[in-house]
Amino acid sequence: MLLADGRRLPLTKVHASGIFESCSEGVLPSGPCDYTIEAVFGNGINAAWSDPYAFPPTLGEVDLYLLGQGEHLEAYRVLGAHLRTLEGIQGTSFAVWAPNAQRVSVVGDFNFWDGRAHMMRRLGGSGIWEIFIPGVDEGDHYKFEIRGPQGDVFLKTDPFGFFAQHDLRTACLVTDLGRYAWSDGDWMERRSQRNAYAEPMSVYEVHLGSWRRRPEEKDRPLSYLELAEELVAYVTEMGFTHVELLPVMEHPFDGSWGYQVVNFFAPSSRFGTPDEFRHLIDALHRAGIGVILDWVPGHFPKDAHGLARFDGTSLYEHEDPRLGEHRDWGTLIFNYGRNEVRNFLIANALFWLDQYHIDGLRVDAVASMLYLDYSRNAGEWVPNRFGGRENLEAIEFLKAFNTACYARHPGVMTIAEESTAWPGVSKPIYEGGLGFGFKWNMGWMNDSLRYIAREPIHRRHHQGEITFSMLYAYHEHFILVLSHDEVVHGKGSLLNKMPGDDWQKAANLRMFLSWMWTHPGKKLLFQGGELGQWTEWNHDRSIDWHLVEQQPHTGIQCLVRRLNELYRSEPALSVLDDRPEGFEWVDFRDADNTVWSFLRKAPADSGAKDILVIVNATPVPRDGYRIGVPECGLACIILNSDDSEFWGSGYLDRREMPVDAHPIHARPCSISLDLPPLSVVILRLE
Repeated sequence: MLLADGRRLPLTKVHASGIFESCSEGVLPSGPCDYTIEAVFGNGINAAWSDPYAFPPTLGEVDLYLLGQGEHLEAYRVLGAHLRTLEGIQGTSFAVWAPNAQRVSVVGDFNFWDGRAHMMRRLGGSGIWEIFIPGVDEGDHYKFEIRGPQGDVFLKTDPFGFFAQHDLRTACLVTDLGRYAWSDGDWMERRSQRNAYAEPMSVYEVHLGSWRRRPEEKDRPLSYLELAEELVAYVTEMGFTHVELLPVMEHPFDGSWGYQVVNFFAPSSRFGTPDEFRHLIDALHRAGIGVILDWVPGHFPKDAHGLARFDGTSLYEHEDPRLGEHRDWGTLIFNYGRNEVRNFLIANALFWLDQYHIDGLRVDAVASMLYLDYSRNAGEWVPNRFGGRENLEAIEFLKAFNTACYARHPGVMTIAEESTAWPGVSKPIYEGGLGFGFKWNMGWMNDSLRYIAREPIHRRHHQGEITFSMLYAYHEHFILVLSHDEVVHGKGSLLNKMPGDDWQKAANLRMFLSWMWTHPGKKLLFQGGELGQWTEWNHDRSIDWHLVEQQPHTGIQCLVRRLNELYRSEPALSVLDDRPEGFEWVDFRDADNTVWSFLRKAPADSGAKDILVIVNATPVPRDGYRIGVPECGLACIILNSDDSEFWGSGYLDRREMPVDAHPIHARPCSISLDLPPLSVVILRLE
């Protein structure tokens, strides 16, 4: 031991495991700057370092109280690994929650992965273990070595680690998140003032590992920096307002698509560093594109280095498998009744909104969280305290999550993937809802895909599958989705779901997408759908970019781009999106011809024009078809999905037509036009 005054005190080994002590009758050091430890290792290397145990804890009593109450909404600032300078000495503080552990140590590059070197201190009854290690710097690899209550010793990842390896090594890296200089201030300021319900929202759903690859470089996926160039340029060109990224949080198994998360606070190192991921988000924001992340608070995998039995006990999950295990997915369910677990998840959500400027969180598998009997047979689940099937703790967690997100980050959105008829998912909590901003419209998706897969000759008997969605369209704030789940596991690509020959398949898809873009609700389309891929999505390969060299697929891509342009330029398609007065059926009864028509209406005082939409869902043209409209004047075709530029037949080549005083459909005026086959015709009423 080298004292600040130059004296040296010998340290004597008093235990075979490596414990040394020094006794002195003189003045002993009183602070961490008063002495250093010197040693000569068996390999002859001399080293000197400051004593970690001379530094006071970096967590205060308030931190420990809030963590115990489940109310430390910025827990990521005190737990995990943080570069600090204490008493003028640089190093890293580590803190982890492991209440049932006998011992917790930090192991890493800096101590030869030896759990004896840096054993952490337990802070009272909080279950928090903490230590500051001088000299540990950015980029150093580390894990926690834990001795469980039964004496077994194992290695675990840092639940709050900001950067982690995704391969078999599975270590975390000490990372400084305070260095990046954002340049999206204008976006963030505008976002806080927006009304998402009255604005266009067209979302391009992306899996970063398979959107585009480099075949000449062993088919590797693009990096965050490459995506900041290529993905941003493409989404801008296509006119989407947002991208939604399948989970980017670190996950070991590529085949989970990111939905089996181990490191909830770390963007995947597959594509680059945390700051490089920030650069991608920054670039999207500068281009005027919002960023939504898939977020998975419903379950986590059983990987040995992850959260499962983290301190040797069921800490983050339930002990009882009837409560704590998803047998379908082979994963574990979070214990929402535990304060620290709720705190972990809510702090994680806020972390992405705060540290990465994320604009929205789409919460995966909400239905599995809400129901105790989700995908379980009788006797395989435990009722709640009232004897019901509702997961009361999960419900309260979701409400607390939504409350925290909207209170601390105005302008963000939360989105529920919820597939049941649970009431009020996107209603405010004060109205008895769960507090989400939006809900995926799974009913529309299922009904529409079932309808569009039918041979056109049979569609006349199933028109209700198309019109039914308007009976509940305003019960929630909906997003219409054609997501990744619909183009995997043998379900076929969107194009292959369509009946008929190749031309009819393409026409059906163009018709279907045009119907979707004019239906009330926001829009989401998974990558490759805009190209009309023939193949299902494969997470191990790029989408089929070569198809843009073929006219049928170029036509579908061109149509999606044009639909986005129309959606963003015509207020009638978005301003009253969540209000019944924004939609009016003209005629949904003509099942014999398999034609339906409706109005999308702009606010009366906006000066914007109403939009008339006519759908012909058969390959039979309908000449001289008459549609009622509210007033006489002029109707201008602003999009026809059968236009030759979209690889359509070009059957209808008129762009304007008079509205005459011929009453039909309970309206005083009407237009007559030749409806193209398998088409959607969109007209502006001047």
